[in-house]
Order: sequence, then structure tokens, then C-alpha cells
Amino acid sequence: MLELPVGLRRWPSERFAATRQKEGFEISLLEGCDNAYRFTATINADKVATIFRNFSRFFDEEAFFILEHYPEVALPSRPSSTLERPIPLVHYSPYLPTDEILQTIEPYMQRMIHDGFVGFGLANNRKGLELFFSEEKVMTFFTDNHLRLSDFLQRHQVPHCQKLTLPADFGHDHLSLLGFPRESLPAELHGFSDSELDSNIFCEELIDQLDMYQVEEGLSFFLTRKEQEQIAELMEAEVKDEALAEIDFGSLLLDWSDFVNECETGFEGDLWEYRQGLKIRDIIQLVIEVAPSTLADKINSIVKEPDQMFLNTLTDLRKRLDPPSEPQLQQERFWYQGMVRKQGIDLRRDLIRQGWFQR
Repeated sequence: MLELPVGLRRWPSERFAATRQKEGFEISLLEGCDNAYRFTATINADKVATIFRNFSRFFDEEAFFILEHYPEVALPSRPSSTLERPIPLVHYSPYLPTDEILQTIEPYMQRMIHDGFVGFGLANNRKGLELFFSEEKVMTFFTDNHLRLSDFLQRHQVPHCQKLTLPADFGHDHLSLLGFPRESLPAELHGFSDSELDSNIFCEELIDQLDMYQVEEGLSFFLTRKEQEQIAELMEAEVKDEALAEIDFGSLLLDWSDFVNECETGFEGDLWEYRQGLKIRDIIQLVIEVAPSTLADKINSIVKEPDQMFLNTLTDLRKRLDPPSEPQLQQERFWYQGMVRKQGIDLRRDLIRQGWFQR
């Protein structure tokens, strides 16, 4: 039977059925990708740290750290049957040397593994590579090299399964480490104080140490290593703004989504900051127009939802902000047409100064 972290506890009524849970992994092609794969793996709790560290070698020099947790609200336990669930916050670190990330998270590793309200991972968009150990205590990998990853998992005695049985297939509770008597915790956690076992506290410490920033979970996509390399070459050749040309394209897609979300809730920046958000969409459109058709279609599909959301935030569509002269684009830039409805004080002040409301 699969050995779960203590923060995920099967219901007593499920103990017999749960004997079907074993270590293993299954593979599936990512939707919309011909050569990118999702690996889903169930791994005994005492092997998670080793597999995490050993897999990190594939990132070579740099990666960014992912942390998912539930801040502020005390969550001693949560049944899997609960319909209304709090939404976790997700934070990313900037790209950092992989060894530096591993050294920073090592003192927290066992706490992250065993707490039922914490998920964590590593990724490098430019390499099309990611691993994430979720609060459901399932490890997910994204890669374009399925043979290497299959061999890696089997060398760690994690076998391939045609149909994997997941912890979520059975009734269970999510538990905070603070919900256990000290003697019930794994031996490596006995020496920690209550404050050190509090995920609200240790996650905030990690966020501070790795200079992490919050990201929205609305936009989900995967670009393969080959696609990332194609885009990087196109941006280097076509994007005149050197600062933007050096930004990871996946980050630009996320920045556009974040900008749209901010416009939906109320844009608090000034007009210059608003234009910077529109400029991100300019660069995305430039890449779409110069990319091969298959890749262009994929990028269009990624931005389709945030584009529609942004259109829905706009008012005064008969008016238009003047777009910059660069880059020169074929498509009409709808994002310069009109203005967001929910304008903060600074944006509204700048629009008044420029005579926007007098047109």
C-alpha cells in the first residue's frame, strides 16, 4: 500500500480499498502538443525528497521554485468531500541557480512534504520542464523527453502503470502538521516547535528568502523546449526593446493574464503603467505574426481567454489610445481601443490631463 505523508489521512472506511494504491506512474500527451508529456506519479513519502533532489539535476544551471499554500486562515483539517474549499495562493521565485534553491528549501523539505496544505515544485519554461508535488501528494512532471523520465522513475523503483490509483480516488482528510501530537509525526519533524511546524509561518519564510511573487492560476499552458527556442530566436531578431526581448516568453504570457485580471478588479496604476501592460500584448502579437502557423495558432489559443476577458473590461470603444510606432503589426490592436471601466485614481487623473473624457 502507498505510504502517504502524514498530512493526508485516509478515512478508516477506505483502508481496505486503499490497498490498491501502489507506487507507480502513468503517461499522457499534453493536449495540443505532439511531443510534450504529463507524468503523474504516486511515490512513497520517504522517497519524495530523494526523487525531487535527483530530478533537479535535469534543470542544469537554473530554475524557479513554485509554492502553493493556504495563508492566514487556520486549517487544522479538511475532508476531501468538502464542496466549498479555500483557494490556495501560488508563488513563483525568479529564476535562480538550481543549487541555491535546493539549499534554501532543504530545511523545509520534510515539512512541505508532510503538511496536507502545501504543494511545491521546480520549473524551467525555457527547457519545457517542470515537477510539482501537490497538496494531494501526487507528483506531476511535464517534459518533452518521456524516455529519459521513464528511465529515471524506474531507476527509483517507481514502475509504469496503465491505470494509476490516486489518493484522491478515496475519501481522505487534509491535515496540518499542527493537528498531530509530536510523537505521531515522522521522526525528522520531532525537533520542530509549533511555530516551525505552522505552514503559514514556514511558507512565508520561504517566500521571503526566495523573493517569491504571487501569480494567478487562471492561465494554464505548456510550451515545449523546441517551441521556447523558436520563440527566443524570433524575439531576438524582431523585438527592438532589448529589455522585453530578454524576458522569458512564458513570463510575458503570464504578465498579460495578470494585467487583465488587474483590469477586471480595478487598475490601480497610472497611464504609463497601463501602457506597459498593453505593450506586453504588442510583443505577444509580434511573435504570433512572425511565428510558423502551428506555433502561432497555439499562442493564439493561449491568449484567447485573457483577450476576451480584456475586451469585456473595456468601455468608450469609439476612442483609442495611440499605440507606439514599434513594433509594427499587421493585426488591428483591439487592446488600444477604449479604456478599462474600473479606473483607479492615478489612471483617471492621467486620462483627465490628456483630455480623454473630452473627446
